[in-house]
Amino acid sequence: MIFLEKPKQFNSKFEVVSCFFKKDNEFLLLRRQDSKPQGDTWGVPAGKVEDGESLTKAICREIEEETGYEFTENLPKLTNTIFVKYFDYDFIYHIFELDVDNDIEIRIDFSSHKEFKWTNKEEALRMNLIQDLDACIDLYFK
Repeated sequence: MIFLEKPKQFNSKFEVVSCFFKKDNEFLLLRRQDSKPQGDTWGVPAGKVEDGESLTKAICREIEEETGYEFTENLPKLTNTIFVKYFDYDFIYHIFELDVDNDIEIRIDFSSHKEFKWTNKEEALRMNLIQDLDACIDLYFK
């Protein structure tokens, strides 16, 4: 479950960065390999922040690892920070956005993901999404 404000008894052990990686009126979704946690679900490029890493550096690293996109000057912009509370752990979730050119080439890491798709909000909400991404999509497109 996601919260816009830090809930009581929130015990975050880590932080996660994610990105609405956009071109035109669509954004990128990656389909997780079956062997991964929440396998065969769709999610935006995302991952844990490493010790001593800034949020911007973390999201750039994750995007590069998961899509092959190489940054030159246009950096992702932080749009929201939310608090995620699951039964067995809590974490802080930072949502970024990045607009890219139409001619971008996506090169996914097949050890983590099995395919990618450019989609819009309506189509994405009908897909098998990673836990709570539907609420994050609604928040982002509010």
